[in-house]
Amino acid sequence: MNNSQLTTIKWSLVLLVTVTIWTLLLWQYSHGGVPSHYFLQRADMPELSNWWGGLLLPFLTWLALSRIQKRLLISPDAALPLKGKQVLLSFIIALGYGALLSIAFIQGYPEISGILFPSILLFALFFKVYREEFVLGFILSMSITFGAILPTIFAAVIALVSWVVYLLAQFIYRKIKNVRSNEVRG
Repeated sequence: MNNSQLTTIKWSLVLLVTVTIWTLLLWQYSHGGVPSHYFLQRADMPELSNWWGGLLLPFLTWLALSRIQKRLLISPDAALPLKGKQVLLSFIIALGYGALLSIAFIQGYPEISGILFPSILLFALFFKVYREEFVLGFILSMSITFGAILPTIFAAVIALVSWVVYLLAQFIYRKIKNVRSNEVRG
């Protein structure tokens, strides 16, 4: 893949997300109104309308895909197909994870969603779940249920915390590895 192909894919996906969210919003509008969500499900907190998703989701999609495109283009040409597949797989996993979390919440299983949400930090010990493809997949899959604003806020917080967790885990791993290699030499 070259820059031109990646740009075509990026704009195609931005268009797909834009058409999808606006179709959903117009359908909601014509079927009883576009829902709003309270932050932390508390009526005394600010109410956030799903209309914001019409602007936020296309922008986030463009931003995430631009960063992914940049990251892919700096990788060696031989590694590009593998990197592209890793990005796609990571995105699909995040879509599924966010959908599972949303379904558990809607179906009234707070214990499952209560386990799934913080479990992301467990995955952060081993995987870079703070990367754009994970964050975008998580936000897009949860936006149907919670609107775009709340998943974006939660994904930003989780991405930041998971970045710290991943870096700390890697730091500890390297220290242990260095200690063991020094013991073998000594």
